[in-house]
Amino acid sequence: MVAMIGYHFCFDLRWFGYAAWDFERDARWIAARSAILGTFLLLAGVSLVLASRRPHARATFLRHVAQVGGAALLVTIASRLAFPGSFIRFGVLHAIAVSLLLARPLVERPRLAFVAGIVVVVAGLAFAHPFFDRDPVGWLGFMTEKPVTEDYVPLFPWTGVLLLGIAAGHALAGRLAVLGPLTRLPGALAAMGRHGLLVYLVHQPLLIAALWLATQARRVA
Repeated sequence: MVAMIGYHFCFDLRWFGYAAWDFERDARWIAARSAILGTFLLLAGVSLVLASRRPHARATFLRHVAQVGGAALLVTIASRLAFPGSFIRFGVLHAIAVSLLLARPLVERPRLAFVAGIVVVVAGLAFAHPFFDRDPVGWLGFMTEKPVTEDYVPLFPWTGVLLLGIAAGHALAGRLAVLGPLTRLPGALAAMGRHGLLVYLVHQPLLIAALWLATQARRVA
């Protein structure tokens, strides 16, 4: 969460003209985005395993997917207003919501999830065709070039990372008692983790508002 907020803050600095970083072509920024995004999806897979072992897991799962899907719709609407020419059609929340539904049948089959995850990741990285360079199918992946959008997280390869998270979740589930002391965080960070979806939705409006106020104050001064 902290890495994501830091990345978006840097992005906003460029948007307001305080920096000139090349997020689209600089390998360092591309690697940073991929690492943050991959961590989100990997942890979504781990969380899917842990949540499946709680009471009322099915109802909780469906409610969670509905919340993520609703948030994805809000992101699309908000980005359509803010970036009419590059609004988010299928970003990280869209990918997580759909990937959770696709991965749910494999939540108790970690070996199959691992193999499927490898296949999806490799296919998403190795295959591309102009047929997928269009909106109706672009969300699957396989595009020959990234579309003009503020966030693009296709199912291939990223659903594969969530599937790998299922395998990792099973590997970690039996070691939680040992790992527990290593995962204790200060209160504020722990709260961010427990309310990750809310943090994701509100942090950008807050950052943009803060930078807008700073820009206005700078102009007045």
